[in-house]
Amino acid sequence: MKTYLDCWIDVATALFAQALAGEPELAESLPRPMPSGSFGFAATLSGDVRGRFSVILDAALLELPLVGEGVDQRAGWAELLREVADAASGELLAKAGSKCRVESLEQIATESKVSRAFQLKCGERGFAILVRDEVHAAEPAQPPVQPGQASAAPRGNSAATAPQPASSVLNPGIELLLDVELEASLRFGCREMPLGQLLDLGPGDVVQLDRHVADPVDLIVGDKIVARGEVVLVNGNFGLRVTEVATPRKRLESIRCLF
Repeated sequence: MKTYLDCWIDVATALFAQALAGEPELAESLPRPMPSGSFGFAATLSGDVRGRFSVILDAALLELPLVGEGVDQRAGWAELLREVADAASGELLAKAGSKCRVESLEQIATESKVSRAFQLKCGERGFAILVRDEVHAAEPAQPPVQPGQASAAPRGNSAATAPQPASSVLNPGIELLLDVELEASLRFGCREMPLGQLLDLGPGDVVQLDRHVADPVDLIVGDKIVARGEVVLVNGNFGLRVTEVATPRKRLESIRCLF
């Protein structure tokens, strides 16, 4: 099912090409730290889906009159992003049947975390655009408790049904290993190459991997994939938001047999 982020990407790709000078192309890319002076806008959504949706733009975009000659570029971007946010709400209603509206759009400077990264390609130049998606389905309202209505809390000794801490059910032998430090790494993709091609590599050469930029990356501990997720920025450093975790049994299998 389409999410608000999916609809925003579709709408932004089309509207940026139509509304901006030079018909620039919006393409996904790997996240990278923004240069100083970056600016952005955060939309607050309400309805069937609600939350905050932020877009951070490269400060270099203000140097080009992409939103029109003689126009305040920052204000022009605010108007364009508001139009994209409203259009994404309409797209979400058409594709998923979820109603939402943009309550407000406020200017921000940066975000500590990002959900997706894009590059706005304009001629030979490219400008980074980062998106943080905190939009989620609204929780159903709980019916009010009527006077005299019985509480749903369990009766009797609540301690008998309380969940036990994970450490209390572990095998003593396993507990001895919990403090062992292991090296973890992220794998964006791989490629098999003949030795001759490897020897011919030099500065500036590009090696294409077997994974699309939108595909999840692997979290590897030792030589095993233990989880997968998406790359985010945390205080200027790369991080991983885990979206899929291997079962305990599969974590012990070969790296080629996981998932």
